[in-house]
Amino acid sequence: MTAIEQTTIRAAVRDGIARGVAAIGLAGVALIHLLDLPGQLSDTPYMFYLYLALMVSSVVLAGLLIGTSDGRVWTVATILSALVIVGYVLSRTTGLPQSTDDVGNWSEPLGMASLFVEGSLVSLGSGVLLARRVRGESYVLLAADAVEIA
Repeated sequence: MTAIEQTTIRAAVRDGIARGVAAIGLAGVALIHLLDLPGQLSDTPYMFYLYLALMVSSVVLAGLLIGTSDGRVWTVATILSALVIVGYVLSRTTGLPQSTDDVGNWSEPLGMASLFVEGSLVSLGSGVLLARRVRGESYVLLAADAVEIA
């Protein structure tokens, strides 16, 4: 096996593991918000719809990451997770419109789980995107083409 083939195989395995972990994390985001969904429609209807949009987006992104390693999908997944963290922090500090009952409630179990999963996704996505920028996407693509030709 040539050095290019070994590099390509390692990159493919690394990419597959990262995509799998991210897909599981995105499914976790959807599940956490599904568990927190009851009561949102009557208390704060806009939060109910934001939760639904987040859950659908998370599942769609998880499906896309299973099928592709497109940098745009990684970027959207990373930004989505970061925005959810921002929303959580705002809900615990200043409160959100029509929802100030969670101000100061930092120890809520689902919130802690949410921060862990979303923080992990931001770290993973940022790492993948940064590594691609440092290594150069073209290097990986050239190595993959070389294996297909051989």
